[in-house]
Amino acid sequence: MDTRVSHEQLLDDLWDGRPPGSGHKVLPSHIHPLRKALDVAGAGPAESVIRSGKGWYTFGGHGVRLDTTELDERAGEARHAKVSGDVTTAMDRYSEALALFRGEPLTGLPGRRAQAERERLLERRLSLRLARLECLVLLGRSADTLDELAALSTSAPLNESVLALRMRALYRSGRQAEALNSYQDMRGRLRDELGIDPGEALRQMYDAVLHQDDERLLGPATARPAAPATRPRPRRTVNDLPGDAGRLIGREAELAQLIAPCAPGSVSIVTVDGTAGVGKTALVVRAARELSAQYPDGCLFVDLRAHSTQRRQSPERALQRLLRALGAAKGELPSDLEELTAVWRAATSPLRLLLVLDDALDADQIRPLLPAGGGSRVLVAGRRRLAELDADRRVTLEPLASGDAVSLLTYIIGAERASREQEATHQLVGLCDGLPLALRIAGSRLQNRDTWTVEYLVGRMAGDERRLGELTAGDRSVETAFRLSYDQLAPEQQRGFRALGLAPTVEFDVLTAATMLDRPSHDTERILESLVDTSLVQQPRPGRYRLHDLVRVHARGVAEATPAEAAAARTAALRLYLEAGRVSSDWGAAGFPTGPRPTGVPFTHWQDAESWLDAAGGELADVVGYAAALGEADYACWIAEALCDYFIRQGRYHESQTALEIALAHVDKATDQRMAAALRNCLGYTAVDQRRYRQARMYHTEALDLSRRRPDPCQEARALAGLGSLDLSAGDSDRAIARATAAVTLSRRLGNDWVTSMSLVVLGLSHQFEGRNEEALACFAFAQTYAERDGRPRTLARALTCAADAHLRLGHYGEARNLFRHAIRLGEQVGDTFLCARSLTRLGTAERGEGNPSAAIALHHQALLQHRLLSPLTDPGYHWLEMDIRCRLGHAYVATGRVREASEQFQAVLDARARAHPADHALRVEGSEDREAR
Repeated sequence: MDTRVSHEQLLDDLWDGRPPGSGHKVLPSHIHPLRKALDVAGAGPAESVIRSGKGWYTFGGHGVRLDTTELDERAGEARHAKVSGDVTTAMDRYSEALALFRGEPLTGLPGRRAQAERERLLERRLSLRLARLECLVLLGRSADTLDELAALSTSAPLNESVLALRMRALYRSGRQAEALNSYQDMRGRLRDELGIDPGEALRQMYDAVLHQDDERLLGPATARPAAPATRPRPRRTVNDLPGDAGRLIGREAELAQLIAPCAPGSVSIVTVDGTAGVGKTALVVRAARELSAQYPDGCLFVDLRAHSTQRRQSPERALQRLLRALGAAKGELPSDLEELTAVWRAATSPLRLLLVLDDALDADQIRPLLPAGGGSRVLVAGRRRLAELDADRRVTLEPLASGDAVSLLTYIIGAERASREQEATHQLVGLCDGLPLALRIAGSRLQNRDTWTVEYLVGRMAGDERRLGELTAGDRSVETAFRLSYDQLAPEQQRGFRALGLAPTVEFDVLTAATMLDRPSHDTERILESLVDTSLVQQPRPGRYRLHDLVRVHARGVAEATPAEAAAARTAALRLYLEAGRVSSDWGAAGFPTGPRPTGVPFTHWQDAESWLDAAGGELADVVGYAAALGEADYACWIAEALCDYFIRQGRYHESQTALEIALAHVDKATDQRMAAALRNCLGYTAVDQRRYRQARMYHTEALDLSRRRPDPCQEARALAGLGSLDLSAGDSDRAIARATAAVTLSRRLGNDWVTSMSLVVLGLSHQFEGRNEEALACFAFAQTYAERDGRPRTLARALTCAADAHLRLGHYGEARNLFRHAIRLGEQVGDTFLCARSLTRLGTAERGEGNPSAAIALHHQALLQHRLLSPLTDPGYHWLEMDIRCRLGHAYVATGRVREASEQFQAVLDARARAHPADHALRVEGSEDREAR
């Protein structure tokens, strides 16, 4: 037949409506090669199978045989033969039809039309392949179909037709359980990826396999050839799994992963890794016992003894033992590994085995032992993470959670004994840190000593130096288990492990480790990751590392054997935290006139140091305690002082107070005499931000006295500035002015821009309190100048907002608006939510003063959104700020005549006041300037 196609249609089909710039001229260059390939030699335009006219082409199909036509014919003949019961002929015709496909149809042809036709032909090919494979199943040749069906399942994992035929083939091959498992796998994938259940046809297939319905699965018995003889099973079922040792507690999720169905037809490998004593062997043995009924050809166990006082099991010795266990050894076995592996694979190829390999060292030890029989499963347990081994699943075993650890210890020592000493039982669990080996040893010791109480054993384990020594019972020892892991490490790993035991925090990053090791970060990360693979180091999240508590105790003990190396690592870590705190602080270099000078500081900017401290989380105060415990009183004081500004900026007042009090308790042992006054000033600043004014005055007064008795003008200036702000809070502006003026004089002479700027702010607020607005503005302008020299956004923002408030009070709304906008930008830059909220609402008041009440309302609502990001638990100014914003918003509503909304806001102010703690008084200066909302 002839089919005429226009040029436009061809262009649209080939280029999806976006033809090349040459338009119709491009078509002949495509048509000419087709004519050359299809026409007989010497054919002219009139005889060509592709004819053309003005604006069209047509294909002269008369006398031309298409491969698609032949495909239809072969497929039709195959279907007819199959219906007639001639399955052999049907299979031959399907094979002929499939032979017409040579690669992907219409390869390289662009356009949606071509793609649609390509997909149609590929679907056709798949249906023909399935029809041919079904014929093989009906002919009793299921084994010939399994590889191809497995490949089809991999390429089309959600195709139910492929799975239905594969289930029939597996069933016909005597693998009913595998067929049922493959259905469950498909069911899980469909639910997880598409949220649906299998279709009716596949469910019917599952029901037929489950009930062994040969009629539905294989057709009428008369049409089926005789089933091939099944392979004989071994006369003796081998099961040399060790006994199930003790009760398994808290491992339900991990056990479920180990016994979950595996990919059928292949050798499945599941690895379990974890630190010494975490219970890997107990878990894999329990899993193997639950799986054993699925492997009637044998369940085998090999202890490879990678971390043992006995001789390590070589692959050769393991293979000889396994072959004899199976009864496959006839006479003397070869000693060559390659020959032994060949014998092992030949012996296991017809079998479905369960093999447990315990205490494995590496992949080279494991690979020769893998059985060859499809459907076999291998469970591998070891301390190392075997990344080089291809595994279907990997399970990393962590120490038991607190509740499970208590349950295990209670099971060992008895519920009555544990209930009598509940607190001591929890303490003992904490000392064992959830490690099953440690819990079992501790429990065993209590079992064997009826006169011991749990509290008595807890007392014996107090202190790291005695902790591991008590966790020994007979030939079982936690420390020995760790030592065997350590001995397996390379020298650079051993040094890294020793250093990590000395880290001042539980968690640490690459920079901390690199600093302690004095090595490049990329090199250190490689060592850390290798220690993670040995299960000596844990990685709770990317970039962060930690040691199990007992492992850390062992690492510190090992490190003490090299005291010079240990001292250098400890000092390096403490200097890192000191430099991070000082670089991140707004106080600048002049704020820290004593202590070690920076050398090769890894932080190029204060934001880098602040981000690094952020990542350390809630362990920063522990660094101060660590330094104090080491007898490094100077470092304890320096670090506590350096972190003070960082803590206060973040509203982490309790941590600041804790760190400073730890340091102050050791300040008499410090050689740096400056620290006695410096720490008290820091405690004063912390107390002010907590609204604890009485304590703040006490600390600053003590600091002032010390700084004058041991002349220290820097700390004297800081104490004067702190006391001046407290005087102002109490309404004593004259004394505040005197102290702030003295602080400015001292700090200017010292070149301390931060103290100068803060003192000028206090001085300006004091003048403002007395109504001397011009003097106040002059002070704020000078404070801004020193803050800009200091270069820290928060210091500058403080001066800007004070000046803006003064302009707002004077009715200079344009000046106030500009300053508040600048302060907001600075607040956003440093992520200071409180500053942004406060400045936004006051900018709203400035806009209202300029005659823009609608803009004011929008700004007050933005301020409320910022306020919601704060917490009443950590920010002492939370309630005051809410009242300030809502009061200003209420006045803005009044200015627009929206009385009801205004009333709601004023009521919200009263509600917020009622929610505030009675002792939570706003700074009087703030209160006096905020009572007006105009």
